[in-house]
Amino acid sequence: MAKLAFLGLGVMGYPMAGHLQGAGHDVAVYNRTTAKAEKWVSEHGGRMGQTPRAAAEGANMVMACVGNDDDLRAVCLGDEGAFAGMTPGSTFVDHTTVSAAVTRELHDIAAEAGIAFVDAPVSGGQAGAENGVLSVMCGGAQDSYDAAALVISAYAKTCKRIGGSGAGQMTKMCNQIAIAGVVQGLAEALHFAQKAGLDGRAVVEVISQGAAGSWQMANRYETMLDDHFDHGFAVDWMRKDLGICLDTADENGASLPLTALVDQFYKDVQKLGGGRWDTSSLLKRLQAME
Repeated sequence: MAKLAFLGLGVMGYPMAGHLQGAGHDVAVYNRTTAKAEKWVSEHGGRMGQTPRAAAEGANMVMACVGNDDDLRAVCLGDEGAFAGMTPGSTFVDHTTVSAAVTRELHDIAAEAGIAFVDAPVSGGQAGAENGVLSVMCGGAQDSYDAAALVISAYAKTCKRIGGSGAGQMTKMCNQIAIAGVVQGLAEALHFAQKAGLDGRAVVEVISQGAAGSWQMANRYETMLDDHFDHGFAVDWMRKDLGICLDTADENGASLPLTALVDQFYKDVQKLGGGRWDTSSLLKRLQAME
């Protein structure tokens, strides 16, 4: 069992840190809103740090799951950042979905201090975090990954190293690119079924067993048909992620026409007031166009 720190107790980090404590690790937590960290400690035990540095001091491994590039820099760097409290030979594992550029930047800064850095974004959403069945895609040195994977197994269904620093983030971009197109296709199919006067549930019961089947269909069609979107992975977060994908595509020359289009569709959903709705709310956009 390891001495760990977990930085960021949002809808993903809160249960992930809980799984670590439940697995027998000694976990210290930090959250920008202190009340959230206090609540976590009251439920799970462990302890809290007033700063990222305080939480990270003495830890063998520090995990982070925050909001974006700037948030990640904030918890890593500076006099009260995690790196200042970590010792040579320890490992920083970043579960945030961020750019590969900031990943490589922080990897290099960590390396100068003798700290290993593994980028390890996750997929599976809030339910995956709560149930401990996330998919984790990693980048970094093999030995650093091997050590991290043993700890990550507390909340992962699958965990795989894809390559060197930044490879995990690049893989998460592939994940979000694929999801964007699938959700739009599902939204159009259900919208078409409604306009055609078909029973959407009966339609999905049949087509989900063939080539049209997907995780999104299996897990989102009922809430979509029930007009329920106050759950899951928020549109605001998806637009942040797709922005990273599109910026990176500009850098590496990839062509992402469908991703760019769906990103604009999500912008329309935001205009409808759906920034915190689940990504499956693309159906709402189609209905609003009627």
